Amino acid sequence: MQTRHQNRWIYFQESANTSHDFYIPYLKEYGVEIKKGVKVLEVGCGEGGNLLPFSENGCSTLGVDITETRIKQAKTFFQEVGNSGDFIATDFFKWKSPNDELFDIILVHDVIEHIEKKEEFIAKIKSLVKADGCVFFGFPAWQMPFGGHQQICRKKVCSLLPFIHLLPTWLYVFILKAFGEDKGTIKELCSIKQCGTSTEYFEKIISKVGFHIINRKLWFINPHYKQKFKLKPVKLSGLIASVPYLRDFFSTSCFYLIKKTI
Repeated sequence: MQTRHQNRWIYFQESANTSHDFYIPYLKEYGVEIKKGVKVLEVGCGEGGNLLPFSENGCSTLGVDITETRIKQAKTFFQEVGNSGDFIATDFFKWKSPNDELFDIILVHDVIEHIEKKEEFIAKIKSLVKADGCVFFGFPAWQMPFGGHQQICRKKVCSLLPFIHLLPTWLYVFILKAFGEDKGTIKELCSIKQCGTSTEYFEKIISKVGFHIINRKLWFINPHYKQKFKLKPVKLSGLIASVPYLRDFFSTSCFYLIKKTI
């Protein structure tokens, strides 16, 4: 397991830097305003790092996450850096927006690949975004080398094995056990395997729910790797990005900007 997964302050700072350097510029590139009065919701906000740059730009920010510990960390970290933001520990499927408030921007980063009921999840998001608002999704394509989130493995060997999540479940579990992974980690990895998301599947669902794509940007080297590994982010070649299914094996991060279909 990497240090950042144990030290959440480091993870908070890294997330904030990636959001500042990539998510906000991406939204601005397509005319999305990031300023005072803009209401931003992040679903699965963790300790809130992605929201910090939005708060610093004057946006009204709200983060929801099912894990109470992460929400406590978000509140603490925002307090420590002197910024304002609201955070709620809740099951998103059961959560009701205060006063039926709608949002200008909804962020869903590294979350959809953990959700089993994807159609229901995206439909709930649609109910929370304004008619002229937008939703930013970011997620690793399931078939990419580490699409199974092997980085959460406690044993270094497992965390560095590419593509093992694509093996049949019985063989995947056998390998994880052989290298000494604990039951909790194996259970989480198998859950991710069940919920993995390809670009094709994601696009099919959002269309069915009633969204259309404003932009899709696929990355060969994930923008967050700049913070994690000091690597320069690289977009996926246009030729490969245009080939369904093949592109999923090379997309370490998929950015989508979507809006409601009129």
